[in-house]
Amino acid sequence: MEKNNTQLNFKDEPEKGLKRELKTSQLSMIAMGCAIGTGLFLGSGLAIQAAGPSVLLSYALGAFIVLLLMGCLAEMTVAHPTSGSFGAIAEKYMSPMAGYLVRYSYWIGNVLAVGVEVSAVSVYMNYWFPTVPGIVWILLFAGVLIYVNATSVNTFATFEYWFSFIKISAIVGFILLGAYVLFGSSEQPHIGPENFVNEGGFFPFGLKGMWIAVFISLFSFLGTELIAVTSGEAKDPDAAVPKALKATVFRLSTFYVLTIGIMLMIVPWKTAGIEVSPFVKVMEILNIPGASGIMNFIILTAAISAMNAQLYASTRMMFSLARGKHAPTFLGKLNKSGVPTKALAVSSTGIFIAAGVHALLPGSSYAFMMGISMFGAMFTWLMIFISHLFFRVKWEKTGGRKLPVRMIGFPYLTILGAVLLFSLMITSWFTDFKIMLQFGIPWLLFLAVAYFVSKRRNINHNVMEEPLEKKIE
Repeated sequence: MEKNNTQLNFKDEPEKGLKRELKTSQLSMIAMGCAIGTGLFLGSGLAIQAAGPSVLLSYALGAFIVLLLMGCLAEMTVAHPTSGSFGAIAEKYMSPMAGYLVRYSYWIGNVLAVGVEVSAVSVYMNYWFPTVPGIVWILLFAGVLIYVNATSVNTFATFEYWFSFIKISAIVGFILLGAYVLFGSSEQPHIGPENFVNEGGFFPFGLKGMWIAVFISLFSFLGTELIAVTSGEAKDPDAAVPKALKATVFRLSTFYVLTIGIMLMIVPWKTAGIEVSPFVKVMEILNIPGASGIMNFIILTAAISAMNAQLYASTRMMFSLARGKHAPTFLGKLNKSGVPTKALAVSSTGIFIAAGVHALLPGSSYAFMMGISMFGAMFTWLMIFISHLFFRVKWEKTGGRKLPVRMIGFPYLTILGAVLLFSLMITSWFTDFKIMLQFGIPWLLFLAVAYFVSKRRNINHNVMEEPLEKKIE
């Protein structure tokens, strides 16, 4: 006999009206588009400087944590495919306050990340048009992407698909070129596997450096969780979401480890910094004509694509907050194409605020901006692991239907993922990324106060609206 799990389903789905038009291939490309941004093309240099050649292990361990995360997320998303995703699940299985903290933290993280990317776009365009003020490119590209996001989810997905395709093609081309130089062409001095052990060995900064670089590597994986957010607009989420999650994690892991491995064999790790992309250095060493222009175009594409996906994510989170009565109700309205344009407008405002702050602080380091934008996503990831523990126990306890996707090794691997991620967050306090917790802890305190104030107002509002006879009773 099939058990009843009515109490476990999102009864009267609060996000009705969204169009379920996204295909599996689009889901994968959207997540990869969000993940493959300046974190790989520029941030990889920061990870290499922290760990040396052992950065390869850092990225492998980072990929392992993300694989555990995606296992937990796939199970919960198939059970509850909504745009509120991990925020709605945290609210249902942990507490309303947990859902509030997750959704607002994820929202602000994406808004800040979009601001970083859109500010970077103006720098990249300066390569070709040095006399044009940067604010022109910020307004132009922001306007185009707002229009793309406002038209329809299918327009957004098509745009993101092709921009992601360009980035992935560039990475594949880089891997093939590097492989040819290393194994198919005539021998070149100072290029080869020996670079893994030159300049201090494979662990020049010990295990500590390798561990710190794991934290940096996670920045390159941020965005994979976006598949769960798109599940509310996916065709056949039961089949599409798990398939897209697995494909995305394995593709990203392969791309990152292979790309950085080839890079380290060509470029001595001590020269791979963040002033210039390590990718550009590789092309300069190989004397590729127009190397800087080619890489500038690819990095520009990466920034636009990541910005587009992050704008989508922040819009859907604000929409979910509104439908959950944690934000003004007008932000939960949809246009005729099923797009929450009012939530988009609010999230777009954040672009200009973040870009303005970035413009006012031109001397701020890349690590500073990365740290601020990382907190929302890292906190969200931690809460996904914790939510999964609550979810599985409650699901089985109340007789839910058999889950078509299940996280292996429960609860041990879920706990392992949470412990590793929490340890990395604590580690950031002792590094140049200390700003992440300096920003994040006050942010959570602010949200907690805002939640209780909002809750009290809602209670008072409901009391005021009760009939007089009810009050007397």
